[in-house]
Amino acid sequence: MNHPEEDTTQLDPDEAQGLKFKHITTRSELNHLEQANIQSGIAWMRRSRRTDLLSESYVRELHKRLFGEVWSWAGTFRRTGKKIGVDPPRIAVELCTLLDNMQYWFDNETYAPREAVIRFHHRLTAIHPFPNGNGRHARIMADALLIKLYRLPAVDWAGGQDIHSMGDRRKSYVQALRAADGGDYEPLLTFADIK
Repeated sequence: MNHPEEDTTQLDPDEAQGLKFKHITTRSELNHLEQANIQSGIAWMRRSRRTDLLSESYVRELHKRLFGEVWSWAGTFRRTGKKIGVDPPRIAVELCTLLDNMQYWFDNETYAPREAVIRFHHRLTAIHPFPNGNGRHARIMADALLIKLYRLPAVDWAGGQDIHSMGDRRKSYVQALRAADGGDYEPLLTFADIK
C-alpha cells in the first residue's frame, strides 16, 4: 500500500537526471513507470536463453532490461559515491569477486541453493553497482540464479505485500540486510522464508 505523502513527493533534480520521460515529476509516477519496465525485464529474464548468468555482462544486461526504458544510465555502473556501496572504482573488482564466489558456491555446494543466492543477493546489494534500482535488481538477479542455475522457484520477497512501500515488510527486509552486513544471515534467510 502506498502512503499518500509518497505519491506526491516531488523528484529532486538530481534524482531525475537520466530520466527519459521529463513529464514525470512525482515519486508515484516514477514508481508506476519503473514497475512496468521491471515486469518487462522479468519476462526477458525468464525467457532468455543466456547461460552466462555469473558474468558482468549479464548483471549489466539484466539491470538495463529492468530499467532501460526509464533511465538512460541503466546497465551502467555508478560513477559517484553513495551512502552505501563500495567506491565506484572498486565496483567491477568487487562484482567479479562476488560472481567468482557464487560460481564456487554452486560448483562445490558450499551452501544450500537458497542460502547461496541469499548471500549473493546481500553482497550484490552491498556493492550497490548502479545509480538506482540496486535492491530490486539484486532480488531479481537472485531469482534468476534460483530459476536458471538451480532450477528452483523464486523467493517470495514481498510475502504477499508490496515490498516497495514503506510498510513493516520493507522495514524487516532492511533490518535483515543490516544484520547480514554484520555477518548475521539468519534474519535475511528467515525473511526469505528459508530458515
